[in-house]
Amino acid sequence: MLERIESHIREKGLIAPGAEVLCLVSGGADSTCLWHALGELGYRVSALHIAHGLRGAESDEDARFCRAAFDAEIIEAPNTLKLGSTEAELRDLRYSFATDRLRATGHTASDQVESVLLGLVASGSPQRIKPKREDGVVRPLLGVWREEVRTWCDERGVPYRDDSSNPGTKRGLIRDEILPLLEQLDSRARASLLSLADERPRLPRALERTLAELLADREGSRAADLGGGVRAVREYDTLRLEGTLTWGPWTLESERSGLEVRGRRPGDHLAGRRKKVQDLFVDAKVPRSERDSWPVVVHGEDVVAVPGVAEAPGWEGAVTWRR
Repeated sequence: MLERIESHIREKGLIAPGAEVLCLVSGGADSTCLWHALGELGYRVSALHIAHGLRGAESDEDARFCRAAFDAEIIEAPNTLKLGSTEAELRDLRYSFATDRLRATGHTASDQVESVLLGLVASGSPQRIKPKREDGVVRPLLGVWREEVRTWCDERGVPYRDDSSNPGTKRGLIRDEILPLLEQLDSRARASLLSLADERPRLPRALERTLAELLADREGSRAADLGGGVRAVREYDTLRLEGTLTWGPWTLESERSGLEVRGRRPGDHLAGRRKKVQDLFVDAKVPRSERDSWPVVVHGEDVVAVPGVAEAPGWEGAVTWRR
């Protein structure tokens, strides 16, 4: 299983070899496996536990366990948090801490399947857990199943805790009742649902209609607002997107077509220059902990801008940014 985790990390470019990574731990099997597995793979791991305090003594024991098992830093959640807070609210709270460090969570392939089902039921489109979020949070365990994680811990005698509130959640309902029924229909149900997470996401239907209408008439020029600060501009038979893109704390804008934003990759260098992006970060004194989540603007295979650091010759001012 360690080989599969490492393969997933390398394939998705989640963590540089031997890098520091902060595991967001709850004390459950998934985050416990995450902390131990990354350590065994040679990463320099530390741990952070957000004490929500929503389950009284059980929550207190979770915090004590995480401190003892992982030497975790414990952060008390704001007392405005209430029992019944949504999963999204709790997630946003967890991700609001330690944003200056590379953070990892213990999401597994089982969580991915649950997200796919939740999305299909709610909107007709699968939700997806990204291997790497725009704010740099990574998910190294997405290539393994929850039961594999538990077995891995059990075989090594690694203790973990179970959350008594899980069965009462939507994910608990999927896990305990819906998926077992689907697997009675077809044993391939989980694998089939997981494959939906790898498909290219479809545009929302309203957005599809807007673009279809924009493309229906090829005469003259026309523009349409796509929302989120982005608009589509058609000039005869050419379509381009203009507007704003958010990448973690960054807001990027450009009127040039064909640009993409991604994280840095080994060997990246600025177009027209020999200097590597890594060296540009060093020269600009960008903290090591921020480099993997820093936006890199590319045109095809060429790096044309590293916001706040450097621009390629001929691309000066092509991208504007604020942070």
